Amino acid sequence: MKQTIALLSLLLLVTSNIAQAESFPVRIQIGAAKPTGPLKPIWRFFGADEPNYAYMKHGSELLGELGDLKKDEVFFRTHSLLVTGKGEHGLKWGSTDAYNEDAAGNPLYDWTIVDRIFDAYRSNGVRPYVQIGFMPKALSVKPEPYRHQFPNAKYEDLFGGWAYPPKDFAKWEELVYQWAKHCVTRYGEKEVLHWYWQTWNEPNIDYWRGTREEFFKLHDHAIRAVRRAIPGARVGGPDLAGGKGGDFLESFLNHCLKGVNRASGEKGTPLDFISFHAKGSPTQTDGHVRMGISSQLSDIDGAFGVVAKYPELKNTPIVIGESDPEGCAACQGANLAYRNGTMYSSYTAASFPRKLDLAEKHGVNLEGALTWAFEFEGQRYFAGFRTLATRGIDKPVLNVFRMFSRMGGQRLRVESDAAGPLDELLKTGVRGKPDVSALAGRSGRRITVLVWHYHDDDVPGAGAAITLDLAGVPTGSPSLTRMLIDKTHSNSFSAWRAMGSPQAPTAEQILDMEKASQLARATDKTEMKSADGHCEITFTLARQGVTLLELEWP
Repeated sequence: MKQTIALLSLLLLVTSNIAQAESFPVRIQIGAAKPTGPLKPIWRFFGADEPNYAYMKHGSELLGELGDLKKDEVFFRTHSLLVTGKGEHGLKWGSTDAYNEDAAGNPLYDWTIVDRIFDAYRSNGVRPYVQIGFMPKALSVKPEPYRHQFPNAKYEDLFGGWAYPPKDFAKWEELVYQWAKHCVTRYGEKEVLHWYWQTWNEPNIDYWRGTREEFFKLHDHAIRAVRRAIPGARVGGPDLAGGKGGDFLESFLNHCLKGVNRASGEKGTPLDFISFHAKGSPTQTDGHVRMGISSQLSDIDGAFGVVAKYPELKNTPIVIGESDPEGCAACQGANLAYRNGTMYSSYTAASFPRKLDLAEKHGVNLEGALTWAFEFEGQRYFAGFRTLATRGIDKPVLNVFRMFSRMGGQRLRVESDAAGPLDELLKTGVRGKPDVSALAGRSGRRITVLVWHYHDDDVPGAGAAITLDLAGVPTGSPSLTRMLIDKTHSNSFSAWRAMGSPQAPTAEQILDMEKASQLARATDKTEMKSADGHCEITFTLARQGVTLLELEWP
């Protein structure tokens, strides 16, 4: 088996050498002496539909990987934390049985499964981004039918009793209050003050089967409940779909800032952070996947534009509560075939810095962009879901987040002669020339540069012969470490395919995949010249490649 992998690596190396011979030149200039501001770790948010996977074997392992990226500063958001059921789970489903009622209609609270979920987070250095929902069966105004059976169900059958308003808003508020109060008791007030608390998911589409006004009422009662239990809790929302969601975001902000609180009757609702969702739209075009990065960036641009209209919200943190190449992690299809390999990793590397650019454009405070991808317990290896890992094997995309986690300090201005202009990315995406650019940061005598080579079309192309020009660096000669994600580096999917794509791999094959899944150093040629406060580095980056350069001056 190792011979097979070695032969594939040799073949890929030959292919890489051919691509280098056909490569096009790219010059990237970085001014290291004049930082533009903090390089915010907006990448440190994750989430998934299925809450119960968090305490299962591979789910717990992956949480540990996420926690290791930035201990106690990584957050996880999940659906169905209040859904009725004794821990039953499946694609796009989970349950905790937190709330029931006795024969007389008295509340019965049980936090056992919710605690197990949050305990899994905290034991792995991850914190909850608490989504308050969905509706327990005993509280729903339309309890039947309740559970869906995705994917063996029509779309309209997915949104059952869990998506409806409560029959009693006072009971709803008390449920949220008792839950928040329990969290204080179990985890301590100091801990829960770090968490994010928001109501529901995408209330502007079918996840909410009530009216907009009923959602505002649901939200106001939930937020009042949280603040009763935790006076200083960080509360916000509305985690709506489609960026600004038509006029929904503006309506929500008006309600929170100057509307009548539906729970108290007073003016306004606390708003410590603003959240919305932004998704891309990949298609199948001429036999290959074509990504839709413009759709995701346009969603973000539109929502930022709405927030920017409110001067009082200039410094209010924004979290893009789901920020992904498309909208359904548990779906499969030809247009979703990008997920296992380097298309997903290069898309991620290229899109995150543009979110920061859009925040700068609008003058808003972007705090986080949440990747809605985790793992699906017990599914086939590389089954085509949008995940960070498959049966305990990390995918290439997770290595982008490992790269992000090694960056920090102050952001540096980058100019690339092959970068896609922001306006063009918003309008059409990357449909002509590839987008080759970088994100750079500096902390003292350490400089990190993440470089990507991206195109919307998942087809072969020439490599980029990159000259990285850093001015204003410390004097002396730095040490250089270059990490790489491409077909032969940091890529468990390539390793698995080289084995013949086994669904019952041997113990040795699993070890080989685990080794291939880790962030690896570049083994191809890298040259560096450094003198008089100037540093020049040259290397070739394959299409869909992502590389991180770490320079340290003594």
